[in-house]
Amino acid sequence: MKQITFLLSLLFVFMSASAQLVFHDAAEFPLLGKATNQTETRYERLPDSLKQITREPVWQLGKNSAGLAIRFRSNSTTIAARWESLNNFRMNHMTDTGIKGLDLYTLIDGTWQFVNSGRPSGKVTRATIIRNMEPAEREYLLFLPLYDGVVSLEIGVDSLSYITPPLVDLPQREKPVVCYGTSIMQGGCATRPGMAHTNILSRRLNREFINLGFSGNALLDYEIAEVMANVDAAMYILDFVPNATVEQINERARHFYNIVRTRRPDVPVLFVEDPRFPNAFFDQQLAKEIRDKNEAIAHLYQTLLQDGEKNIYFLSSEKMLGDDYEATVDGIHFTDLGFLRYAELLYPLVAKLIF
Repeated sequence: MKQITFLLSLLFVFMSASAQLVFHDAAEFPLLGKATNQTETRYERLPDSLKQITREPVWQLGKNSAGLAIRFRSNSTTIAARWESLNNFRMNHMTDTGIKGLDLYTLIDGTWQFVNSGRPSGKVTRATIIRNMEPAEREYLLFLPLYDGVVSLEIGVDSLSYITPPLVDLPQREKPVVCYGTSIMQGGCATRPGMAHTNILSRRLNREFINLGFSGNALLDYEIAEVMANVDAAMYILDFVPNATVEQINERARHFYNIVRTRRPDVPVLFVEDPRFPNAFFDQQLAKEIRDKNEAIAHLYQTLLQDGEKNIYFLSSEKMLGDDYEATVDGIHFTDLGFLRYAELLYPLVAKLIF
Protein backbone atom coordinates (compact mmCIF):
# COMPACT_ATOMS: atom_id res chain seq x y z
CA MET A 1 0.00 0.00 0.00
CA LYS A 2 2.83 2.42 0.85
CA GLN A 3 4.42 1.69 -2.52
CA ILE A 4 1.15 2.42 -4.36
CA THR A 5 0.71 5.67 -2.44
CA PHE A 6 4.27 6.67 -3.27
CA LEU A 7 3.77 5.91 -6.97
CA LEU A 8 0.53 7.90 -7.06
CA SER A 9 2.32 10.83 -5.44
CA LEU A 10 5.05 10.64 -8.05
CA LEU A 11 2.45 10.53 -10.80
CA PHE A 12 0.72 13.61 -9.37
CA VAL A 13 4.02 15.49 -9.21
CA PHE A 14 4.88 14.45 -12.76
CA MET A 15 1.48 15.49 -14.11
CA SER A 16 1.67 18.85 -12.34
CA ALA A 17 5.15 19.50 -13.65
CA SER A 18 4.37 18.48 -17.22
CA ALA A 19 1.02 20.29 -17.55
CA GLN A 20 0.96 23.64 -19.33
CA LEU A 21 -1.53 26.36 -18.59
CA VAL A 22 -4.39 26.80 -21.04
CA PHE A 23 -6.45 29.99 -20.83
CA HIS A 24 -10.22 30.08 -21.40
CA ASP A 25 -12.30 33.16 -22.06
CA ALA A 26 -14.35 33.88 -18.91
CA ALA A 27 -17.27 34.73 -21.20
CA GLU A 28 -17.83 30.95 -21.37
CA PHE A 29 -18.96 30.95 -17.73
CA PRO A 30 -21.84 32.54 -15.77
CA LEU A 31 -21.39 36.12 -14.57
CA LEU A 32 -23.14 37.03 -11.32
CA GLY A 33 -24.02 40.46 -9.94
CA LYS A 34 -25.53 42.27 -12.95
CA ALA A 35 -28.86 44.06 -12.85
CA THR A 36 -29.15 43.71 -16.63
CA ASN A 37 -27.32 42.04 -19.49
CA GLN A 38 -28.10 44.96 -21.81
CA THR A 39 -24.71 46.60 -21.23
CA GLU A 40 -22.12 47.97 -23.66
CA THR A 41 -19.59 45.35 -22.61
CA ARG A 42 -19.92 42.25 -20.47
CA TYR A 43 -18.14 43.46 -17.35
CA GLU A 44 -20.07 46.62 -16.52
CA ARG A 45 -23.17 47.33 -14.47
CA LEU A 46 -25.48 49.84 -16.17
CA PRO A 47 -27.69 49.32 -19.22
CA ASP A 48 -26.42 50.89 -22.42
CA SER A 49 -29.71 52.81 -22.65
CA LEU A 50 -28.48 55.11 -19.88
CA LYS A 51 -25.36 56.30 -21.72
CA GLN A 52 -26.98 59.55 -22.86
CA ILE A 53 -29.30 59.85 -19.86
CA THR A 54 -27.48 59.41 -16.57
CA ARG A 55 -24.85 61.79 -15.24
CA GLU A 56 -21.36 61.20 -16.67
CA PRO A 57 -19.75 60.26 -13.31
CA VAL A 58 -22.45 57.65 -12.70
CA TRP A 59 -22.03 56.27 -16.22
CA GLN A 60 -18.26 55.96 -15.82
CA LEU A 61 -18.55 54.37 -12.37
CA GLY A 62 -21.01 51.90 -13.86
CA LYS A 63 -18.07 50.55 -15.86
CA ASN A 64 -16.42 49.45 -12.61
CA SER A 65 -17.06 45.76 -12.00
CA ALA A 66 -17.93 45.99 -8.29
CA GLY A 67 -19.93 42.98 -7.16
CA LEU A 68 -19.49 41.01 -10.37
CA ALA A 69 -18.22 37.44 -10.11
CA ILE A 70 -17.48 34.50 -12.41
CA ARG A 71 -18.65 30.98 -11.52
CA PHE A 72 -16.90 27.89 -12.87
CA ARG A 73 -15.85 24.32 -12.04
CA SER A 74 -12.46 22.71 -12.53
CA ASN A 75 -10.19 19.88 -11.39
CA SER A 76 -7.04 21.82 -12.20
CA THR A 77 -4.07 21.79 -9.83
CA THR A 78 -3.45 25.43 -10.78
CA ILE A 79 -5.82 28.35 -11.26
CA ALA A 80 -4.46 31.41 -13.04
CA ALA A 81 -5.96 34.49 -14.66
CA ARG A 82 -5.10 36.91 -17.40
CA TRP A 83 -6.99 40.18 -17.46
CA GLU A 84 -6.88 43.73 -18.75
CA SER A 85 -8.06 46.57 -16.53
CA LEU A 86 -10.09 49.34 -18.09
CA ASN A 87 -8.32 52.30 -16.49
CA ASN A 88 -5.39 50.86 -14.51
CA PHE A 89 -6.75 53.06 -11.71
CA ARG A 90 -4.89 53.77 -8.46
CA MET A 91 -5.72 55.49 -5.18
CA ASN A 92 -3.60 56.40 -2.18
CA HIS A 93 -5.89 54.80 0.41
CA MET A 94 -6.92 51.50 -1.23
CA THR A 95 -4.84 48.52 -2.30
CA ASP A 96 -4.34 47.70 -5.96
CA THR A 97 -5.73 44.23 -5.20
CA GLY A 98 -9.00 45.77 -4.07
CA ILE A 99 -9.16 48.30 -6.88
CA LYS A 100 -8.28 46.10 -9.86
CA GLY A 101 -7.45 42.63 -8.56
CA LEU A 102 -9.33 39.34 -8.47
CA ASP A 103 -10.42 37.18 -5.54
CA LEU A 104 -10.92 33.40 -5.73
CA TYR A 105 -13.14 31.27 -3.47
CA THR A 106 -14.08 27.59 -3.56
CA LEU A 107 -17.11 25.78 -2.20
CA ILE A 108 -16.43 23.37 0.68
CA ASP A 109 -19.41 21.69 2.36
CA GLY A 110 -21.74 24.46 1.21
CA THR A 111 -19.47 27.27 2.45
CA TRP A 112 -17.30 29.53 0.31
CA GLN A 113 -13.67 29.42 1.45
CA PHE A 114 -11.02 31.92 0.38
CA VAL A 115 -8.34 30.44 -1.89
CA ASN A 116 -6.16 33.39 -2.87
CA SER A 117 -6.22 36.71 -4.68
CA GLY A 118 -5.00 37.68 -8.12
CA ARG A 119 -2.70 40.65 -7.64
CA PRO A 120 -2.56 43.11 -10.53
CA SER A 121 0.79 44.16 -12.00
CA GLY A 122 -0.41 46.83 -14.41
CA LYS A 123 -3.05 47.41 -17.04
CA VAL A 124 -2.56 43.85 -18.29
CA THR A 125 -1.85 41.11 -15.76
CA ARG A 126 -1.11 37.42 -15.89
CA ALA A 127 -1.13 35.94 -12.40
CA THR A 128 -1.12 32.48 -10.89
CA ILE A 129 -3.71 32.59 -8.12
CA ILE A 130 -3.09 29.11 -6.67
CA ARG A 131 -0.88 26.15 -7.58
CA ASN A 132 0.09 22.70 -6.26
CA MET A 133 -3.45 21.58 -5.49
CA GLU A 134 -4.70 18.03 -5.70
CA PRO A 135 -6.58 17.45 -8.99
CA ALA A 136 -9.98 17.38 -7.30
CA GLU A 137 -13.21 18.73 -8.76
CA ARG A 138 -14.06 22.07 -7.19
CA GLU A 139 -16.66 24.80 -7.62
CA TYR A 140 -15.11 28.28 -7.87
CA LEU A 141 -16.28 31.86 -7.41
CA LEU A 142 -14.03 34.59 -8.81
CA PHE A 143 -14.80 38.15 -7.70
CA LEU A 144 -13.89 40.96 -10.10
CA PRO A 145 -12.32 44.36 -9.33
CA LEU A 146 -14.15 46.89 -7.17
CA TYR A 147 -12.85 50.23 -8.46
CA ASP A 148 -11.80 49.53 -12.03
CA GLY A 149 -13.34 47.89 -15.04
CA VAL A 150 -12.42 44.72 -16.90
CA VAL A 151 -11.76 44.83 -20.64
CA SER A 152 -11.05 41.12 -20.96
CA LEU A 153 -10.65 38.15 -18.63
CA GLU A 154 -9.32 34.64 -19.12
CA ILE A 155 -9.02 31.81 -16.61
CA GLY A 156 -6.00 29.54 -16.81
CA VAL A 157 -6.01 25.84 -15.90
CA ASP A 158 -3.70 22.88 -16.46
CA SER A 159 -3.75 21.44 -19.96
CA LEU A 160 -4.43 18.04 -18.41
CA SER A 161 -7.53 19.28 -16.59
CA TYR A 162 -10.97 20.57 -17.52
CA ILE A 163 -12.91 23.73 -16.78
CA THR A 164 -16.70 23.90 -17.17
CA PRO A 165 -19.68 25.98 -16.08
CA PRO A 166 -20.72 25.23 -12.47
CA LEU A 167 -22.80 22.22 -11.57
CA VAL A 168 -23.99 23.75 -8.30
CA ASP A 169 -26.42 26.69 -8.36
CA LEU A 170 -24.77 28.67 -5.58
CA PRO A 171 -24.92 31.51 -4.81
CA GLN A 172 -28.60 31.22 -5.66
CA ARG A 173 -29.42 33.53 -8.55
CA GLU A 174 -33.19 33.61 -8.30
CA LYS A 175 -34.39 36.69 -6.37
CA PRO A 176 -31.09 38.55 -5.81
CA VAL A 177 -30.55 41.28 -3.21
CA VAL A 178 -30.17 44.68 -4.92
CA CYS A 179 -28.06 47.32 -3.16
CA TYR A 180 -27.76 51.03 -3.93
CA GLY A 181 -25.19 53.29 -2.33
CA THR A 182 -21.94 55.16 -2.18
CA SER A 183 -18.19 54.49 -2.31
CA ILE A 184 -18.62 52.25 0.72
CA MET A 185 -21.27 50.24 -1.09
CA GLN A 186 -18.95 50.01 -4.08
CA GLY A 187 -16.27 48.51 -1.82
CA GLY A 188 -14.01 51.37 -0.73
CA CYS A 189 -11.59 50.52 0.73
CA ALA A 190 -11.55 46.71 0.96
CA THR A 191 -8.10 45.19 0.48
CA ARG A 192 -9.48 42.63 -1.98
CA PRO A 193 -12.81 42.26 -3.79
CA GLY A 194 -14.18 39.45 -1.63
CA MET A 195 -14.09 41.67 1.45
CA ALA A 196 -16.68 44.20 0.26
CA HIS A 197 -19.70 43.68 2.50
CA THR A 198 -22.05 42.78 -0.36
CA ASN A 199 -19.64 40.03 -1.43
CA ILE A 200 -19.28 38.82 2.16
CA LEU A 201 -23.06 38.60 2.49
CA SER A 202 -23.43 36.92 -0.90
CA ARG A 203 -21.12 34.13 0.24
CA ARG A 204 -22.62 33.75 3.69
CA LEU A 205 -26.22 33.77 2.50
CA ASN A 206 -25.43 31.94 -0.75
CA ARG A 207 -27.55 34.49 -2.60
CA GLU A 208 -26.63 36.69 -5.54
CA PHE A 209 -26.13 40.36 -4.64
CA ILE A 210 -26.26 43.19 -7.16
CA ASN A 211 -23.97 46.07 -6.21
CA LEU A 212 -25.11 49.48 -7.49
CA GLY A 213 -22.59 51.49 -5.49
CA PHE A 214 -21.34 54.66 -7.17
CA SER A 215 -18.46 56.36 -5.40
CA GLY A 216 -19.44 59.90 -4.37
CA ASN A 217 -22.52 59.73 -6.59
CA ALA A 218 -25.37 58.07 -4.72
CA LEU A 219 -27.43 61.21 -5.30
CA LEU A 220 -30.79 59.52 -5.85
CA ASP A 221 -30.76 59.58 -9.64
CA TYR A 222 -34.19 58.34 -10.65
CA GLU A 223 -32.93 56.29 -13.58
CA ILE A 224 -30.97 54.13 -11.14
CA ALA A 225 -34.19 53.44 -9.26
CA GLU A 226 -35.64 52.29 -12.59
CA VAL A 227 -32.72 49.89 -13.06
CA MET A 228 -33.31 48.50 -9.57
CA ALA A 229 -37.04 48.15 -10.09
CA ASN A 230 -36.46 46.10 -13.22
CA VAL A 231 -34.81 43.38 -11.12
CA ASP A 232 -37.07 40.70 -9.64
CA ALA A 233 -35.38 41.08 -6.27
CA ALA A 234 -35.74 39.44 -2.88
CA MET A 235 -34.88 42.73 -1.18
CA TYR A 236 -33.64 46.26 -1.83
CA ILE A 237 -31.04 47.96 0.37
CA LEU A 238 -30.90 51.77 0.10
CA ASP A 239 -27.64 53.09 1.59
CA PHE A 240 -27.31 56.50 -0.09
CA VAL A 241 -27.22 58.80 2.95
CA PRO A 242 -23.40 59.30 3.10
CA ASN A 243 -23.52 61.02 -0.32
CA ALA A 244 -26.91 62.71 -0.36
CA THR A 245 -27.47 66.08 1.28
CA VAL A 246 -30.39 66.80 3.58
CA GLU A 247 -32.01 68.72 0.73
CA GLN A 248 -31.60 65.79 -1.68
CA ILE A 249 -33.03 63.37 0.86
CA ASN A 250 -36.02 65.63 1.44
CA GLU A 251 -36.58 66.38 -2.25
CA ARG A 252 -35.70 63.11 -4.01
CA ALA A 253 -35.70 60.09 -1.68
CA ARG A 254 -39.49 59.63 -1.56
CA HIS A 255 -39.81 59.60 -5.35
CA PHE A 256 -36.77 57.31 -5.69
CA TYR A 257 -38.46 54.89 -3.28
CA ASN A 258 -41.80 55.22 -5.08
CA ILE A 259 -40.23 54.18 -8.40
CA VAL A 260 -39.05 50.93 -6.85
CA ARG A 261 -42.18 50.36 -4.79
CA THR A 262 -44.59 50.93 -7.68
CA ARG A 263 -42.91 48.17 -9.69
CA ARG A 264 -42.24 45.87 -6.71
CA PRO A 265 -45.07 46.45 -4.22
CA ASP A 266 -44.28 43.52 -1.91
CA VAL A 267 -40.48 43.41 -1.85
CA PRO A 268 -38.77 44.45 1.42
CA VAL A 269 -36.93 47.79 1.30
CA LEU A 270 -34.27 48.63 3.88
CA PHE A 271 -33.15 52.20 4.58
CA VAL A 272 -29.69 52.54 6.15
CA GLU A 273 -28.46 55.46 8.24
CA ASP A 274 -25.25 57.41 7.65
CA PRO A 275 -22.41 55.68 9.52
CA ARG A 276 -21.04 57.26 12.67
CA PHE A 277 -17.66 57.91 11.09
CA PRO A 278 -14.71 57.90 13.53
CA ASN A 279 -13.41 61.30 12.49
CA ALA A 280 -16.79 62.83 13.36
CA PHE A 281 -15.79 62.33 17.00
CA PHE A 282 -13.46 65.32 16.48
CA ASP A 283 -14.84 67.04 13.34
CA GLN A 284 -17.90 68.85 14.69
CA GLN A 285 -19.12 70.00 11.29
CA LEU A 286 -19.12 66.42 10.03
CA ALA A 287 -20.84 65.27 13.21
CA LYS A 288 -23.63 67.79 12.62
CA GLU A 289 -24.01 66.73 8.98
CA ILE A 290 -24.38 63.10 10.05
CA ARG A 291 -26.99 63.99 12.67
CA ASP A 292 -28.96 66.15 10.24
CA LYS A 293 -28.92 63.55 7.46
CA ASN A 294 -29.89 60.74 9.81
CA GLU A 295 -32.76 62.83 11.11
CA ALA A 296 -33.88 63.40 7.50
CA ILE A 297 -33.82 59.70 6.56
CA ALA A 298 -35.54 58.76 9.83
CA HIS A 299 -38.24 61.34 9.11
CA LEU A 300 -38.77 59.88 5.63
CA TYR A 301 -39.09 56.40 7.10
CA GLN A 302 -41.62 57.51 9.71
CA THR A 303 -43.60 59.39 7.07
CA LEU A 304 -43.77 56.29 4.90
CA LEU A 305 -45.03 54.25 7.84
CA GLN A 306 -47.67 56.87 8.63
CA ASP A 307 -48.76 56.80 5.00
CA GLY A 308 -49.39 53.08 5.27
CA GLU A 309 -46.32 51.74 3.49
CA LYS A 310 -45.61 48.10 4.31
CA ASN A 311 -42.53 45.92 4.29
CA ILE A 312 -40.08 48.77 4.89
CA TYR A 313 -37.27 48.62 7.41
CA PHE A 314 -34.74 50.95 9.00
CA LEU A 315 -31.19 50.11 10.09
CA SER A 316 -29.45 52.23 12.70
CA SER A 317 -25.74 52.68 12.07
CA GLU A 318 -24.92 53.02 15.77
CA LYS A 319 -23.21 49.62 15.95
CA MET A 320 -22.08 49.43 12.33
CA LEU A 321 -18.37 50.07 12.94
CA GLY A 322 -18.03 48.99 16.56
CA ASP A 323 -16.90 51.31 19.32
CA ASP A 324 -13.10 51.15 19.00
CA TYR A 325 -12.73 53.60 16.05
CA GLU A 326 -10.46 51.09 14.27
CA ALA A 327 -12.58 50.09 11.27
CA THR A 328 -11.73 52.70 8.62
CA VAL A 329 -8.70 53.56 6.52
CA ASP A 330 -9.19 57.34 6.57
CA GLY A 331 -11.92 58.02 9.14
CA ILE A 332 -14.58 57.42 6.45
CA HIS A 333 -13.97 54.45 4.15
CA PHE A 334 -14.10 50.98 5.61
CA THR A 335 -11.22 48.58 6.04
CA ASP A 336 -11.84 44.83 5.84
CA LEU A 337 -12.67 45.00 9.56
CA GLY A 338 -15.27 47.68 8.88
CA PHE A 339 -16.84 45.70 6.06
CA LEU A 340 -16.92 42.56 8.18
CA ARG A 341 -18.67 44.43 10.99
CA TYR A 342 -21.16 45.97 8.59
CA ALA A 343 -21.89 42.59 7.03
CA GLU A 344 -22.44 41.06 10.47
CA LEU A 345 -24.86 43.87 11.34
CA LEU A 346 -26.83 43.33 8.14
CA TYR A 347 -26.74 39.54 8.12
CA PRO A 348 -29.55 38.64 10.56
CA LEU A 349 -31.99 41.17 9.09
CA VAL A 350 -31.26 40.27 5.47
CA ALA A 351 -31.43 36.55 6.25
CA LYS A 352 -34.80 37.03 7.92
CA LEU A 353 -36.24 39.00 5.02
CA ILE A 354 -35.06 36.94 2.04
CA PHE A 355 -35.75 33.40 3.29
